[in-house]
Amino acid sequence: MASDQENSQDANAPDDTSEKEITRGITIMKSIIRDRDKAVTYNVNWNADNQLIGSNAAKLASYIGTLVRMHIPITATRWSNKELGSVKDKIWTEILRSFNIEDTTIRKKYILQLAGKRHRGWRTFLTNKYLKDKEKKFVEYDPEYPVKYAIFITEEEWVAFVAQRRDENFKKVSATNRERASNPTYAYKKGRLGYARLEEKILDETKSDATSLPPHVLWKEARVGKDGTVRDDVQHIYDECETLSQSISTAEDQENRSVLSRALNVPEYPGRVRGKGHGCTPTSLYKNPRRRNPSNQEVMETLQALQAQVLQLQKDNERYRCMEKCSSQLKETSEKASINCQNKFPEGISSCQLYLSSPTYRLVGKGKVHNTSGDLLHHRPLPDGHLKVSVDVVLDKEALLPIPDIVSETTLLRDAIGSFVAWPLDLIFIDDEVFAQGSQQLSQKIGSRQKNKRDLPVTSLPKKRAFVPRYQISLETLVDSSDMATAGAIRSLDMEEDIFGYSCTETIGKEDLEHIFRHQELGVGVIHTYIRFLYDNFMRGNDQLSNRFRFPYNSGCHWLLLAIDPLKEVVYFLNSIDGEWTNYPDMKQLVDTSIKVFRSQRQARVPRTKSRNITWIKVQCPLQRNGIDCGYFVMRFMREIINMNQIEIPITYFDEYKCAHYTRLQLEQIKEELCQYFIEKRLLSI
Repeated sequence: MASDQENSQDANAPDDTSEKEITRGITIMKSIIRDRDKAVTYNVNWNADNQLIGSNAAKLASYIGTLVRMHIPITATRWSNKELGSVKDKIWTEILRSFNIEDTTIRKKYILQLAGKRHRGWRTFLTNKYLKDKEKKFVEYDPEYPVKYAIFITEEEWVAFVAQRRDENFKKVSATNRERASNPTYAYKKGRLGYARLEEKILDETKSDATSLPPHVLWKEARVGKDGTVRDDVQHIYDECETLSQSISTAEDQENRSVLSRALNVPEYPGRVRGKGHGCTPTSLYKNPRRRNPSNQEVMETLQALQAQVLQLQKDNERYRCMEKCSSQLKETSEKASINCQNKFPEGISSCQLYLSSPTYRLVGKGKVHNTSGDLLHHRPLPDGHLKVSVDVVLDKEALLPIPDIVSETTLLRDAIGSFVAWPLDLIFIDDEVFAQGSQQLSQKIGSRQKNKRDLPVTSLPKKRAFVPRYQISLETLVDSSDMATAGAIRSLDMEEDIFGYSCTETIGKEDLEHIFRHQELGVGVIHTYIRFLYDNFMRGNDQLSNRFRFPYNSGCHWLLLAIDPLKEVVYFLNSIDGEWTNYPDMKQLVDTSIKVFRSQRQARVPRTKSRNITWIKVQCPLQRNGIDCGYFVMRFMREIINMNQIEIPITYFDEYKCAHYTRLQLEQIKEELCQYFIEKRLLSI
């Protein structure tokens, strides 16, 4: 409440920038100075949105104007200038001596922002009064020094101020602002009352228990004339706000544009709330701060870190995938797919090489695989997707067993030499001479006409135009003439951080290349190398393209493509055997969790209806007709998606590439450009 000694005449004084003030003399708020000397202070009130209200609000506003005139030179063009810091602190101290205001950051910020508005109004008043004519055009003659305000303005300051205002750039800005403000679409009609005191007046008159009114309600009331009529266009905006408020949540209203800004079809500016007036911010209105949107660099860094986590989790989980499940899915899609995963191994005992896929895909040992019906491991059935293997040679002394031996309590591969362990099917590779015999038997079963290791057992090539895989032949010759001809030899391929979100090294062995030459199932190393090829040739330096879609996925024995748009939270599911994503619950849970983590890290807010639902879209992509081609299909899917460079993948796939099945030639093209990449980059140089 106001003090008994407050001066009613000063409290009702018009704004310093009004022309009426000039006829009454200079407002310097002497009553406040006298009361301050008597140790009398004034109480002020604040509403729920931290805006100044109450009977002394106008007095404080006028006093702020006086202090600004006294301490801030009219030549100060930017209120945010650091050189004004000490003067602002002095103004704040003077206000605290006369008004009971908490000495807090939020109160000081409000008062000094109001002081900045008073300073701009003071400079505008001087410009309009002394530098412009009645038609609001700048005068050509030198304006006289305003002696009346000599206590505020020195002659030197006046000369400098006039020069600033006569600058051509300032004149252009002034003309633009005058034109914009000359004919507002929805004119404000409450004079000096302001939104905060208008809200206070409405709440008092209606005797409402509410502490605040919605912005669009205040906006409408501020445009009601003295006769109480409301223009039709104003009422239309209000009605549209009422409709929008029923469908937009408070969180969405805060995070995006308010209902009033939506109805007016205007942008929302940071740090303010349209229709609430000076001092009301998203923080005060919504009772929690509007989160800062992360920069593009921060989003990409978070996305890359998340991608690295997902890829590592994928590698760690590969050995636990069920091979039997893959086999049953392949049976449903093709007669040729009815091959049990174990049938790729000759029956009986065969020499083999043992690989691990985590933390990198690598050869770790040699031994013998026992592919016999009903075989047991330590009197127990083998886990699904595994075969019994005897370990003869260890190449990586630190390698862990895929499944620890609970009988002997063995965890390291080196401790299992001479004993039997369970090994994942997709990480066992038969030695070349043994494989050749088994491959021939398998070819007879599926009608293959394979005559040498470069013949392709799946489909025949067009007869009209013979296709020569010259890069595959050249690469195979290069391999045979290098140390890569030795089983177990590898090459390392550095993967830059921008590819997977973290720097790593991929290993490529002779067996990986043999899979390409013989058109066999592809491993992680080949797929990752092709991703490196796509990055080098199409995505390097193109942040928009390289960050649009991500992540191929291996279910354990079958390659899928998950094209993930993490910002829109959409997952495009491309499966060349026409399975549903519901067949891979672990995969879906992993991806959904990763997207939610990314959502949290980039501080995104989504409607409640979507917070638990990430959009999965099954794309009707070309389908394979055998149990081998999934890796080749995934590589071609990635190639075509990058070629199209679209922000979305159509459900029926791209018209330019739409087909029921890829031809053998289309897959050979992928293999050729991959082999060409190996050669031209000298990744396997001797």
